[in-house]
Amino acid sequence: MKKFPLKNNQMQLIRGFYNIANTLDLKDGCVLSIGNFDGVHRGHQAILERLCDKSAEVGLPSVVLLFEPQPKEFFARKIAKSQQVIKSPEELTAFIPARLMLLRDKFFALEQAGVDFVLCVRFNEKFASLSASEFISDLLVRQLRVRYLSVGDDFRFGAGRAGNFELLRNAGLKYRFAVEDSQTLSYASQRVSSSLIREALQNDELHLAKQLLGRAYSICGRVVHGNKLGRTIGFPTANIMLNRLVIPLQGVYAVQVKTTYGLFNGIANVGNRPTINGIKPLLEVHIFDFNQAIYGTAIEVIFHHKIRSEIRFPSFEDLKCQIEKDCEQAVRFFNSFTKISGI
Repeated sequence: MKKFPLKNNQMQLIRGFYNIANTLDLKDGCVLSIGNFDGVHRGHQAILERLCDKSAEVGLPSVVLLFEPQPKEFFARKIAKSQQVIKSPEELTAFIPARLMLLRDKFFALEQAGVDFVLCVRFNEKFASLSASEFISDLLVRQLRVRYLSVGDDFRFGAGRAGNFELLRNAGLKYRFAVEDSQTLSYASQRVSSSLIREALQNDELHLAKQLLGRAYSICGRVVHGNKLGRTIGFPTANIMLNRLVIPLQGVYAVQVKTTYGLFNGIANVGNRPTINGIKPLLEVHIFDFNQAIYGTAIEVIFHHKIRSEIRFPSFEDLKCQIEKDCEQAVRFFNSFTKISGI
């Protein structure tokens, strides 16, 4: 039996170390894992399962410590700006890795995995300058009172990435906390990782991404009002702002869409919409056989098959003709998909 209260048995979010005392009683300590958890893929899921099992075994809260922005994003921006190689925010896309999921979706996935608390810490210059020994003594020991820690054997921390797994293991002996190497999960002789999933999505290997994630890749978001050009050519769309500079996939896809009215097939375009000189990346979804008002509601777009890359068309009439072909191809895919999956 766990010895700490959870509101309605829901995971709780703690923003910053300074809010720990107001949210979490750590007099007996916690079990902890640290990482980006981008995508919450099968490797992450295995780590989280062991963390939650340990939490139940010792009766201590399970805590996931993650950073915002992700350290790679922070340092990529810093390097790009110091080298003065960027002139606009869009040019940062060459330096910043694509996020598999937004922060809110990561929180939801961690909650589904059974985590009790997520501690989200702002990664800035001050935090990056912490020495490895300060990271251990001040954050892990004094503030979190960690009793069990699960990290990858390639985990690096502290200024200059001076801290490593061996340093943590020695610190565990000194401060009396257990350190576990979260064993690498492999698929087809490759280490399951967020970077491998990004690469699979960029190479249009959606099936590989699905195997690594443990589910088909999807994007969640609220439907917003767009320019409504789609309905003028017979293809109304539900639009989701992606709220990120770099997206892991781009083009036209056969998708399924989870709505409050059920699950529907459709096609989606992910990108900047060059035919109308778009700038910000947008997800546009045309849902088949659907005529409901869903503005402001949350939907999930599940990507199953790449139809084509995003291109500029000379006219809206040309675009309309291509979308008709895209829809026909998506219908053929789902007819085949249904036969294969038995749905």
